[in-house]
Amino acid sequence: MTKIENEEQYNALMQRIENLLPLVNDQTPKSDPNYIEFEMLGNLVADYEELHYSLGEPSLFDLIKLRMYETGITSENLASFLGLSKSKTEDLISGKAEPTLAFGKVISQKLDIAPEVVLGLA
Repeated sequence: MTKIENEEQYNALMQRIENLLPLVNDQTPKSDPNYIEFEMLGNLVADYEELHYSLGEPSLFDLIKLRMYETGITSENLASFLGLSKSKTEDLISGKAEPTLAFGKVISQKLDIAPEVVLGLA
């Protein structure tokens, strides 16, 4: 089998991986048959999931909302937290506006989001 063809095969391989989990750990030698099978099945499953269950890359707006959730910042106090105008901040969160370089720098520093992500380079 070079790839998983359907959901039934996927489910069968997931069950086999579940059965292998107790037999494989960080100390298992890479030459162990269970380790080899686990790795091979894991790669097949990862390829299938990427094709059929991919979530895609999160947008900057998704990341901002995630950071807000993680830090407890509300949409009402985000503007003051960032030190920016409320209307500009609302436009950014809603996706109506792209960040300027200066705005991107503030977002990157204050919300700890990688600059390349903020600038759309990643």
